[in-house]
Amino acid sequence: MTMLDRRTLLTTAVLGAGALVAGAAKPMPMTVYKDPNCGCCTAWVKRLRADGRFAVKSIDTPDLAAVKRRLGVPDTLAACHTGVIAGLVIEGHVPPADILRLLAIRPAGVRGIAVPGMPAGSPGMETADGNREAFEVIAFGPKGRSVFARHD
Repeated sequence: MTMLDRRTLLTTAVLGAGALVAGAAKPMPMTVYKDPNCGCCTAWVKRLRADGRFAVKSIDTPDLAAVKRRLGVPDTLAACHTGVIAGLVIEGHVPPADILRLLAIRPAGVRGIAVPGMPAGSPGMETADGNREAFEVIAFGPKGRSVFARHD
């Protein structure tokens, strides 16, 4: 996979987001598989629902590893929950805007996007003191991985 240049990403994101907003009268269905005891997973699902553009069905499962294997999530990109929307995989604490951009541009060869681990300040991982870690959203697929977005 090749990284898209910044201008192309910005232009596509703006145009794609505009098209989604204009035509998004109905929230997009998304299924999220999560541990039943994970508070940050629940917080991420709540954040997506509050966004208003996602109709999230949350499924508690004790065997997330099996779900990740079935959906092709690389072990090194694994996080605490896994979502599926429009046939694409969303792994971990991915910001809603990045999900919308993925849906708008649908890059060839991309199976999904992931935020590995649990970075402080990412959606669902907000801290009381407002502390934030920089993190990357990684696109992955059969041909490899690339940085899809950076959040500083």
